[in-house]
Parts: sequence; C-alpha cells; structure tokens
Amino acid sequence: MNEQDTPDLPAERLRLTVGPVQYYWTRPILTQFYADVAESPADTVVLGEAVCSRRHEMKLDDWLALARDLHVAGKQVVMATQTLIESEADLRVIRRLQGQRDFIVEADDASALAILAYRAPFALGPHINVYNRPALQEHAALGAVRWSAPVELALDAIAAINPPWDRVLTDSGAAIETEVFAFGRMPLAFSARCFTARHHHLNKDVCEFRCAQDPDGLLLSSSEGQPFLVLNGTQTQSAAQHCLVSECAALRAAGVTSLRLSPCTNGFAEVIDWFEQVMNRNGNAQDALHALRAMSLPGGLSNGFAHHQPGLSWVEP
Repeated sequence: MNEQDTPDLPAERLRLTVGPVQYYWTRPILTQFYADVAESPADTVVLGEAVCSRRHEMKLDDWLALARDLHVAGKQVVMATQTLIESEADLRVIRRLQGQRDFIVEADDASALAILAYRAPFALGPHINVYNRPALQEHAALGAVRWSAPVELALDAIAAINPPWDRVLTDSGAAIETEVFAFGRMPLAFSARCFTARHHHLNKDVCEFRCAQDPDGLLLSSSEGQPFLVLNGTQTQSAAQHCLVSECAALRAAGVTSLRLSPCTNGFAEVIDWFEQVMNRNGNAQDALHALRAMSLPGGLSNGFAHHQPGLSWVEP
C-alpha cells in the first residue's frame, strides 16, 4: 500500500509528551512543575537528568519515585539517560535504569544503547543519529519501540523514514512510534566542557552550579543584538523556541504520533493546553500562535528546521 492508497480513517490523537527538564531547577520548583503536569492534558512524561551528572537536586531514586506518582496520575512515563556519558558512574545509572522494569528507558547516547539493546523495549531519544529508514530498522531490531526524530530533520524527511502507510516494525510486529520535538529551545550540541562555568571563569569541577542562576539557560546575542544561542551547562541550545503548533496537518501526514514539548519556566501549562486544543480539539492555530507570542518567550518562535530552512527562521504555514 502506498500513500495514495491509504483509506480515510478517523484522526488518531496526537499524543503530547513533556520532555525532560533541561535546566537546573530546585527540588521545590520541580515538585510543583510535575504536580501541574499531572493535572495537564499531557500523555507522556520523560523524566531524569539528561544534561549534567553534577546536578544533584534529584537523585535516581527521587526520579523513580516521581515516575510512580505520575503513573498513578495516568501518565505514561519514560526514563531518560544522559546525552553525554562521561564516567563509570554515569554508566551505573543507566544499568540501574535498565534493571528496573516499571518504566521504559530512553537512550540518548550510544553507551546507553549498548546497555539497553536486546534486553527490553526502549525508546530512541532525539540525540541518537537516525536519519534514514535503514537506521531506524536497525535500531528496531535492537529493541527500539519509539523514535524521537533529531531536531533538525524536516517533516518530509521524517515522513520518508517512517511514513504512516509503511511503518517500520519491531520484532513483535508492532509499529515504531514517531515523536517530533514540537516546542522549546532545541538542544543543538553537548560538550565535555561546561560552557556556563567557562562563561563565569570557573572550572567545570568547581562550577558552583552557576547554571542554577539561569532557569531557562543563559541567552547569548550576536554583535547585532539578535538572540542567537543559549548556554545551559554542557549543552548549547537555540535561542528561539522551536514551535510546530501550526503544523498539525503536516505532522499527521508525516506519520508523527506524539509531540515533545520541552519545559520552560514561563507559561508551560498554557503551552500544553494550546497544543492540546490545536492538535486534538480542532482549535485555531493562529489563536495559539498569537497567545504564545504574547507570552514574550525569550528568543521568539521558530520553525525553520521543519521546512529545510535555518533553525532560527520562521516559515508561515
């Protein structure tokens, strides 16, 4: 069957995923944030420290306890691994995640893949390099059941990899789910160096946890004053908030099954609500864009990568 032969079916729900908190928030802020998420329309929550192992407000046992609470609240929970594995201690955390069977684990590093492969179903995070169909098929054979596409992939490229009329299948015959990064500052690069510490003339090992002072990252601007990048510890992000709220038809056509919304401190509950209204309740996308722009999110909105354009650009739908 090809795309033209696909019968008209009722539109399935586009599931909403709350991605891992990428910033260093305090425990009280995290606790309140996830209490709000538990009451939100979000379907799935990705938990865990994905950026820096030195951040210590939440230990693995704390994340797992929070996961159980969110599961009771009706959320599907996915446990994230770090994106840059640097030590044996980091590997031990992944082994502990692999050893528990309550929640699926998301691999965000090749080291995590090596531990998770063939042992249990797992998810592929957006930092695993899957850029074509054979690569997705290879990971499906290892046990992947869910794929979060790299943030720079255009929607038509995603459609070519795992189209709705010809899904990549797992060994059990189930279709691989496709997730797209649909809102938030895009994680672009990671380094063994801590950029935030370097900005404050500190060494990484004595960073004084300066990233906690920037709950949405440290915004950098070009010499012309244009917001350009964000420093977040070992991570570099886009300055603009990637936003696909106006791309409902294109997302469905690409075979996307869930949308990842990356947390921010300002108005995130409103972000979830607008995506729910537009994607699943026939809400007006222009109303959503107007409301999101009125939140004055630092860096503004962008959607360029989804359209083969520079990531900071905005392409009118």
